[in-house]
Amino acid sequence: MTLSPRTFLVHGLVAGLVGGILAFAVAHTWGEPPVEQAISVEEHGTVHSHGGESVATHGGGDEGGGITRGQQSGPGLATGILLLGVALGGVAGLGSAFAVGRLGRLTPGATAALVSGLAFIALGLVPFLKYPPNPPAVGSGDTIGERTADYFTLVAVSVVAMILAAVIASALRRRGVAASLGAAAVFYAVVIGVAYAVLPAVDEVPDTFPADTLYDFRIASLLTQGALWLGIGATLAFLVGRAWTKVVAETARKDLAASL
Repeated sequence: MTLSPRTFLVHGLVAGLVGGILAFAVAHTWGEPPVEQAISVEEHGTVHSHGGESVATHGGGDEGGGITRGQQSGPGLATGILLLGVALGGVAGLGSAFAVGRLGRLTPGATAALVSGLAFIALGLVPFLKYPPNPPAVGSGDTIGERTADYFTLVAVSVVAMILAAVIASALRRRGVAASLGAAAVFYAVVIGVAYAVLPAVDEVPDTFPADTLYDFRIASLLTQGALWLGIGATLAFLVGRAWTKVVAETARKDLAASL
């Protein structure tokens, strides 16, 4: 009796929901204040970029009876984060199912925790360090397409490099843990270093934009991603570990019955 991919997927979806709830709590508590401050900056005057181009003018608030700011920061934010969390949780679950037995002697629960941690690095931390997110009033609308393409290109490179690094670590595990992990880490670092150098830098922060608001927003964004993956990893590891314990106990019971 073993754990099926379906078990990992279901547990991953549940873990994603938990991670999404945790991420929403962090985003709403620490992320919304700098967003409100950025919107206030945008609404109270024109903000100029380094090149002098106007990137924000007097705002009109919630014009035309559209979605209100309260709806955006409450139900809208919650819905988006929860859907994203469930989707990423499912991916983490399936990734863990594939990785079990390929990462040394790690138990399924430990494998799920490791996969979630690596996913945070590949999907969250590495892209953040190259292209940190900006609050409202920062960035030119003329370059949003290019900036989005560059960001997702880096995400794709990071994910593929992480998967290949895991394959390298698995192939070299007979040479020892230190050697296999070291080779995998060096490979990933080199690929990301090249990607950082090749992809264009982006600096569209206006000269007059408050530095503390920008800093608070970016830190809150990173904390939100960290909370999401912490929730996914911890919950998935717990659920998978509990299921594995049942599998081991059931297998032991059957073996004992067969020996009588």
